[in-house]
Amino acid sequence: MATLDNHADTARCEHISRMLARISDKWTMLVVRVLGRGPRRFNALRREVGEISQKVLASTLRELEENGFVSRTVTPVTPPQVEYALTDLGRDLLQPVQTLAEWVVANSARMDAARAEYAERRARD
Repeated sequence: MATLDNHADTARCEHISRMLARISDKWTMLVVRVLGRGPRRFNALRREVGEISQKVLASTLRELEENGFVSRTVTPVTPPQVEYALTDLGRDLLQPVQTLAEWVVANSARMDAARAEYAERRARD
């Protein structure tokens, strides 16, 4: 029985690890955060996210769409317009993303101080 429980726990941990790897990279979090303010076309999204290449943004959006976080809507005009928006699942992800972003902002000074203290300790060693 314990072996089955250990196997189930290992499988759960592997699944959690794979999913966290997909959703926790910086570009995914920034894209979700921007789309949380409403749908965006590709170039508008790229401007708001910041220093992201066209290739990385396209890849990030494809992964988010593949995993059900983002929808892609093509408007058949000339030239075609493509808009990206959060799905219900994406909006569910938005809350923890925003909470984490707020935590980072609130604790940046503490982390900066810890890095400086660490560097100082390492310099003495």
